[in-house]
Amino acid sequence: MSTGTLGLREQKKRETRQAISDHATQLFLERGFDRTTIADIAAAARVAKMTVTNYFPRKEDLALDHHEEFAAGLAETVARRPAGESALGAVRRVYLAALERRDPVIGFTGRDFARMVADSPTLVARLRDLHDQREEALARQLAQEAPGDPVAARAVAAQLAAADRLLFRELQARMLAGEAGEADEVDEVDEDGIAAALGELARRVFELLEPAIGDYAIR
Repeated sequence: MSTGTLGLREQKKRETRQAISDHATQLFLERGFDRTTIADIAAAARVAKMTVTNYFPRKEDLALDHHEEFAAGLAETVARRPAGESALGAVRRVYLAALERRDPVIGFTGRDFARMVADSPTLVARLRDLHDQREEALARQLAQEAPGDPVAARAVAAQLAAADRLLFRELQARMLAGEAGEADEVDEVDEDGIAAALGELARRVFELLEPAIGDYAIR
């Protein structure tokens, strides 16, 4: 099989995965996550049910399709930090940059999507699990860098992850509330206003952590 053929097959797989994800998201927004079945998604995407589950083993993964990136995010942020930067400094810098680009991974999902997640106990539980995975991955990364003090690594990871959870939940709450002022009349969300408010909150939260862990894991 030629390299070109392999490339076409991989492209086709990516297109199929994206089509399934897009149709699933649309159905979730229209009907709610818990009322939408895998059969509904397969029919909308014009594929077999097995095809859906081959690409997305868990139904929750269809809604939270950035789950792998999310779970690894804090650990990768710390692993990639430049020389002279602490773990706290790296998390703060990357979070503020994500705010600037309105990254869905930190919670910029739109009001309808945020409502769909909030209304589903299954997705709320899955999101809680992903936050736990995010903390665990960060703890492993910090422990690798300081193998002689695993307790400190877990403690720092817990503090950074707690700040991360707080900011995520606050962003989602503001997304649900809208903070749109006059734009509420057209059912729009003022993402710029939310980003500005979260930026101030994030700086305050990270500032509070500075005395305790600001000097930890400086590369």
